Amino acid sequence: MEKVIVQNYVNGKFVQTEKYIDSFDPSTGEVWAKIPDSGETEVNDAVTAAKAAFPKWSSTPVLDRSKLMLRIADLIEARQNEFAELESRDQGKPVWLAKSVDIPRLMHNFRSYATSVIHDVNRSTVMEPVGAINYTVREAVGVAGLISPWNLPLYLLSFKIAPAIACGNTVVAKPSEMTSVTAWKLCQIFEEAGVPPGVINIVFGVGPRAGEALVKHPDVPLISFTGGTVTAKRIREAAAPYCKKFSLELGGKNAAVIFDDADLEKCLSTSIRSSFANQGEICLCTSRIYVQKQLYPKFLEKFVTETKKIRVGDPRNEKTFMGALISKEHLAKVKGYVDLAEKEGATIACGKEDLKLEESNKNGYFMRPTVITDVKDDSRLMKEEIFGPVTCIVPFDTEEEV
Repeated sequence: MEKVIVQNYVNGKFVQTEKYIDSFDPSTGEVWAKIPDSGETEVNDAVTAAKAAFPKWSSTPVLDRSKLMLRIADLIEARQNEFAELESRDQGKPVWLAKSVDIPRLMHNFRSYATSVIHDVNRSTVMEPVGAINYTVREAVGVAGLISPWNLPLYLLSFKIAPAIACGNTVVAKPSEMTSVTAWKLCQIFEEAGVPPGVINIVFGVGPRAGEALVKHPDVPLISFTGGTVTAKRIREAAAPYCKKFSLELGGKNAAVIFDDADLEKCLSTSIRSSFANQGEICLCTSRIYVQKQLYPKFLEKFVTETKKIRVGDPRNEKTFMGALISKEHLAKVKGYVDLAEKEGATIACGKEDLKLEESNKNGYFMRPTVITDVKDDSRLMKEEIFGPVTCIVPFDTEEEV
């Protein structure tokens, strides 16, 4: 299959770059696209376009902005199957999951903010007894720098772009270099919908080059970032001299607490889904499950049984529940936590069994969902975000203890 050549989208035009990096299909391990290796020059061009477009866009009547966003959503809906297929190949998730969650949420984000912004109002209050008036005025900030992650490529990118443009800001976005094809496809929708040049600009590349240039740019007063805590620290440091507005959505280490009077069957189905959906690559995934001692043996037995039934493999197969992890490096990182568990004397209840994959998927980044028990409270497995299909199940006695 011919490789996809992704282009930056700047000032309403698709722009070639001199340097490109490889993008891998997680389900095959093969290069399927070439992504611009953008840097300061490309980011500067995008910011210049966004800054020039800001005065007119911010003064565009809110109803007109709303109608444009609804048109974007309608165009996406007409091609939602195509977007789902692309996102599956971009990120490794099952096609059915992209169809049922990611793409509907992509459309919903544009429609939700398109309609809610119509009802935004300024507020004023009278301070008694002096009669002074306090008032709040809602107005656009300027150029918004938006950096989105790879795990929910369109869902989270639209979660940033939609409210930004609805409120009259212009945008320079940098999606993850590992899942850029879907964002590039979204640019084609923006062009077809008639988004004015410079309102939405998307620059592709890696964090240390494109991301850093965007964060440090003096004409970008607002940064929204979703990703890891280490990167967020670097963003704060780089942007500190500019006193920018920040929205930082970072990692989590989520726990489920199951008491012995809970509905076992409901807890099982919910916990399986919350632990292993999207290959465990969601910041809300449950990576620690605390179960009250009386229920613990039965819950563990049933949880392991159900986990072993999960089908891992080709994301394009409708019966697949878990697809491929995002990259070879991330797969090694997640498996490293399982190796650590064994070194620390924990028990691998399931997940070490061999995978039976189609020939075309032999080099993909697949991993069985893994359940670990007998984990110590101070283990890294209990403290660090694994971001993969690994969950630890721990017994507890009292509510105070857990």
